[in-house]
Amino acid sequence: MQERTLSPPAQAVHGYEAAAIRVTAGANLRDPIGAAEECEPGDVYRLDPDARARRLMLVATPGDPQSQHIAEGSEIGVPGEVIELLSVLTLMAPDGDRVELLYARHGPSGAGLALPLSPLAPRIDYTLIDARADIGEIRIADVVCVSFAAGTMITLPGGAQRTIEMLEPGDRVLTRDHGPQEIRWIGKATMRALGAFAPIVIGAGTLGNDSDLVVSPHHRVFIYQRGNRRVGGTAELLVQAKHLVDEDTVTRREGGFVDYYSLVFDRHEIIYAEGIAAESLMVNDATVSRLPAELAEEVRARFPGLSQDQHFGTEAGRDLLDKAARDALLRRSDQA
Repeated sequence: MQERTLSPPAQAVHGYEAAAIRVTAGANLRDPIGAAEECEPGDVYRLDPDARARRLMLVATPGDPQSQHIAEGSEIGVPGEVIELLSVLTLMAPDGDRVELLYARHGPSGAGLALPLSPLAPRIDYTLIDARADIGEIRIADVVCVSFAAGTMITLPGGAQRTIEMLEPGDRVLTRDHGPQEIRWIGKATMRALGAFAPIVIGAGTLGNDSDLVVSPHHRVFIYQRGNRRVGGTAELLVQAKHLVDEDTVTRREGGFVDYYSLVFDRHEIIYAEGIAAESLMVNDATVSRLPAELAEEVRARFPGLSQDQHFGTEAGRDLLDKAARDALLRRSDQA
């Protein structure tokens, strides 16, 4: 009987043609976004309001784990074309929010692609603050969206705590809404702590935590608001860690490498990390498609439905979290 070789699953990311993002003010006026050596820090970019993010299906190239090529079902390029990742660009919006963008090329013509790691909005000016060709071992879509750094203390039933790297599938963890729950899967990825991959550090005492909580930028913490004056008008709020950065009590830590761990339960849960209520990895196609390929493959195999619903807390985006609102949230949580 002939042995069948299974192909690795394709991974979906979304991106724009480079021409959809152009300089509206600066040295390279009207030029499309490009590789690091073609860009000038200080230039202001805008996304074409008529541009549509298109699906890019990728699969690892056999024999070369750092290379990816276009797979069937992609709206960009031709299946089999290799994607060449050239640069990591950092843009800043007027409100101070940073967007990391991967610049890549594909096909015989070397067509440019812009692959934002956070959403870009039309009619917003984004200023280029950094462009680097040193991408290290980053691959397209290698961003862990919901992860705790190694050393994080997770609360168990009964109140005991254990570091996340010592947990195993089957261990029970205390959840806010469903009591003790078994861990179904634990993922680990080691990333360079740069830009969108750099962890956010919520300093000890900021949210009532005894020690620093270190999480990935997109990881959401859960904040319960008391009283009538509530950010977002709701008592229960989910806030991405990157939106809490104030460069004082909540900071971005760049440099070196970071080991990230993701926890999956039967449901999307709120657990306790360093005493702070925070989410588990929500298993659905939108979140899993942003995991490193080897983690995404394992999650899809273990959770074929990919259908977990978000916890009912309301998510607070950057538009709600101006400095006054952010300070109020941190102060209120500290008092609580």
